[in-house]
Amino acid sequence: MISLVRRAAALCVLGAALTACATTGTEVAPRPAPSAPAPSPSRTPTPTLAPGPAGLTPVFEHGPRTGGTKAGAEGGKLVALTFDADMTADQGPRAASGERFDNPGLIAALRELKVPATVFMTGRWAEEYPDEARSIGRDPRFEIANHSYSHYAYTDDCYGLPTVSGDRMRSDLERAYTAFEKAGVPHPMPYFRFPGGCYDKAALEELSATGVTAVQWDVVSGDAFATDADAVTRQVLDGVRPGSVVVMHCTRSAAPVTEEVVRAVVPQLRRQGYRFAKVSELIGAANGHA
Repeated sequence: MISLVRRAAALCVLGAALTACATTGTEVAPRPAPSAPAPSPSRTPTPTLAPGPAGLTPVFEHGPRTGGTKAGAEGGKLVALTFDADMTADQGPRAASGERFDNPGLIAALRELKVPATVFMTGRWAEEYPDEARSIGRDPRFEIANHSYSHYAYTDDCYGLPTVSGDRMRSDLERAYTAFEKAGVPHPMPYFRFPGGCYDKAALEELSATGVTAVQWDVVSGDAFATDADAVTRQVLDGVRPGSVVVMHCTRSAAPVTEEVVRAVVPQLRRQGYRFAKVSELIGAANGHA
């Protein structure tokens, strides 16, 4: 199990870098949008968790810890690779100057290796890279989930990130769904990952009416600004257990070795009997619907 200290350190590095050169002034007023999209009647209902105590937004960290040992077997050992496509509301000038917040090579590697994955995307990222957002969203191997519009924190003291006030949290989440719709993403998932992974009871209360399931993780890859792909690979392999949710990043400038890590991790986990799954499959398994 990765220690809380290493987890905090990894997120601290990412949070500090994402806010570098960013202004901390008032956000652009969000445009209203629907909450978590309702499933189409023609599609299988998306697995979600039941609300927590007092109707709080439920939080998912990992799937069932059980499973068979044969790779690809129904009900076998599942692991979900998730990728945060991070871009803050204030980083447009950095993108305009040539900084790349996307990672097409990583997405190509996942396709080549036939690995399903869940991409937690900020609305600002979808606005900057609409063609890529649409391509990922229309590929049945992937699913796109909500990582906020702004990538501003939903709590105070979250690794140096600017904060969203309580009365703006829901509109910030909903604005991301608006950005996905404008980019042509057909079926974004009703899952939400808090920027920086930071949340508290007040944030869960504010989002309870949106119908999302908050998705955290139990394995920190450590890919944020890492330059040693072997070290990141070892950290992932050491941390994965049946049902694990691994957090990585889909941002070249913030996580330059992630593609290399994926190419190393995937075959090794398959040899250990793991089958790769999207978050929706893990939640379905947790609900007894695998």
